[in-house]
Amino acid sequence: MTEFAQSVEEKTPKAADAVMQATDAVVVLKDVHKSFGANKVLNGVSFEVERGTVTVIIGSSGSGKSTALRCINRLEVIDRGEISVCGHHVNDPSVSLKALRLDVGIVFQQYNLFPHLTVEQNITLAPRLAKSVSKAAARELARESIARVGLAEKAHHYPEQLSGGQQQRAAIARSLAMQPKVMLFDEVTSALDPQLTGEVLRVIESLAAGGMTMIMVTHEMGFARNVADQILFMHQGRVWERGDAQIMRAPQSAELQRFLESDM
Repeated sequence: MTEFAQSVEEKTPKAADAVMQATDAVVVLKDVHKSFGANKVLNGVSFEVERGTVTVIIGSSGSGKSTALRCINRLEVIDRGEISVCGHHVNDPSVSLKALRLDVGIVFQQYNLFPHLTVEQNITLAPRLAKSVSKAAARELARESIARVGLAEKAHHYPEQLSGGQQQRAAIARSLAMQPKVMLFDEVTSALDPQLTGEVLRVIESLAAGGMTMIMVTHEMGFARNVADQILFMHQGRVWERGDAQIMRAPQSAELQRFLESDM
């Protein structure tokens, strides 16, 4: 019997919250809890992400998806549980946040580009400040990253001269220039017009094809089906179901079924 069949039979998501056994996990969450005041946002979240794989987190607003992502990069501090990322014990108060964030890049819904800097200048800034690389080396990193996201011809443009999709691709390039081991994407297409969403998703697909380890919170169900190695459905602050694209074709819980129907 599969993990999800057991979950349905027991009428509890407990089995789906058991940590999967991975052979090469670079991200591990064990029984993670997080509250904001009286609001319990994460209620025992556990999962693992293997090196070179894509994990997509889906679920309704308020299910804890983005909070889980922010906890991985310690933008939020968990109440209890354990998080390990690339050997960093994230919940350890003595963890080096600089070292952690050099290994873990994150791209948000907002582009957060400096309006007075060109695309290239926006991207060279972090390597020079955080990694103390030379101006020439930072420029080379920027050019490589810009090329990866298909913006070579826009390197000397300012953010206001770019479309929303191009600005988001520039934000992705900025994170890539730091040469992270893991990339986190938090609803990076939700603020874009539908016609611009595709160009950003194609960039992320190319990163997946290149073996980048990624965790992505998204409502793009087609992307999840086509690209994800692992899909996590979050509900009420827990991982309610997990698996590959098959769980979207044959959900094992009524909660996932309702979510998928509401997204159509």
